[in-house]
Amino acid sequence: MAAVRHWSGREAQALRRALRLSVRAFADYLGVAVRTVTKWESLGADTAPRPDKQAILDTALSRADAEAKLRFELLLLEDGNTPLKGYYQNSPREWDYETWTDDLGRAAACLAHQDFKLAASLVDRWLRRFDPHNLDSHGLYLHARSTSLLGDLQRDQGEIRGALSARQTYRRAHQLFQSLNVPRRAAQTELSMAVIDEMSGQLQLAATRYEKLAEDERLSPCDRSRARLWIGTALSKRGDTTYAIRAMDEAKRQFEELEEPVDWEVAHQKLALAYRSSGDLSNALRYIDVALSARAIDSPMQRVRLDTAHAHILLSDDQTSDSGLQLLTKAAGMARAYGMSHQLDSIEGIRYAFEQAS
Repeated sequence: MAAVRHWSGREAQALRRALRLSVRAFADYLGVAVRTVTKWESLGADTAPRPDKQAILDTALSRADAEAKLRFELLLLEDGNTPLKGYYQNSPREWDYETWTDDLGRAAACLAHQDFKLAASLVDRWLRRFDPHNLDSHGLYLHARSTSLLGDLQRDQGEIRGALSARQTYRRAHQLFQSLNVPRRAAQTELSMAVIDEMSGQLQLAATRYEKLAEDERLSPCDRSRARLWIGTALSKRGDTTYAIRAMDEAKRQFEELEEPVDWEVAHQKLALAYRSSGDLSNALRYIDVALSARAIDSPMQRVRLDTAHAHILLSDDQTSDSGLQLLTKAAGMARAYGMSHQLDSIEGIRYAFEQAS
């Protein structure tokens, strides 16, 4: 584990602050006199603890949790009087890996609730911190996971075209997972790239890729079922509703067997839209009612998707079109509030098509 090579009063004070202890509590924690800690802090970098106290400080730093170690590092980084060079290794320390892993979990949770700002901060913090060329395999894996999450963030915000788009970000993540020989993550990234194809309007290409991934043993049974569901979404948009409904129905059954309530709900929503496209409004309403009743996940993204799907179905009947327009306006407001530009474009496309047909 990387450690301070030589403690001065400056590092001792940073450790106390990182542990969030008072001078007296820090002295008690180390087993030294209060006046000793006071001397260290008053003289700062101009004093050095005795060798036995150096060892005590080494032990205190090694026993600190990951967050305290990160705070210790940041406190030294913020102090411009003495550079960190000479104190730490240039590569991540073991507590960096712990904190990085924790932050990836937090970023994924933020994405699930469309807190894009915090998710971006958590991911960008690590992508900017270490040069991937200086990382070992563990660090490269975390870098690849961070890159993949950045792709998810860009996708959910509708950034799917251009040099800084989700497509390019996923490609970088895919290359890293392949070089690290992590086949499951590589296949999951391929699935995400197929989603980008669908969002970009390349429906036949997306359907072909989904079809292949639905049988890919690198993926988990749940991910293969998602690929099968998305075969249906791509084909439904192309007007091939008969095969689309078959594929979606099979995916729905698999989600039920796998006990995946969120995906099961999404399958009902997708089936509702497929039946609407086929002109079967009775089944469309039946399936959307099931999805609305299930509410397995209550995130802004899923509320927008459900409300948009429901509105689309209601707009297909003159007797319910007014309710559909109201629901579409509600969905647009939420999409705008959370920065979901792709969903907002879809909503405006539905509204425009309805107005043209009226």
